[in-house]
Amino acid sequence: MQLIAYLNFDGNAREAMDFYAQALGGKVTQRFTYGESPMAEQCGPDSADKVMHSQVEVGEVTLMGADGPPPHAAGSTTINIVTDTAEEAERIFAAMSAGGTVQMPIAETFWAHRFGMFTDKFGKGWLVNCRKPMN
Repeated sequence: MQLIAYLNFDGNAREAMDFYAQALGGKVTQRFTYGESPMAEQCGPDSADKVMHSQVEVGEVTLMGADGPPPHAAGSTTINIVTDTAEEAERIFAAMSAGGTVQMPIAETFWAHRFGMFTDKFGKGWLVNCRKPMN
């Protein structure tokens, strides 16, 4: 089984997914707009340039998103990024939280070598977690 987060945006999916790809060291592997879809005529000119689907791949991890039409408009989502090293956790936290709001600065906790929590500049919630081995 694979779980893939799908993020809905209100017109800024292209900018957000490009940001995530750059900050996480991945790449956008799929993207098309409503205007490029078979539904183009039904969507109208205001939706033509909005993203109907976008996909970012970072190694074996996939993140998907779109400018969601109603009833799938922008909403809250939290994604947990689990890293292998404290250094990787700190790097990702710094890159992804840039321009956002930090709720919990990255630091050691009883369950993690590093843990931090923030809302990015697009209003999406993130956790960065470099877990300690559970005994």
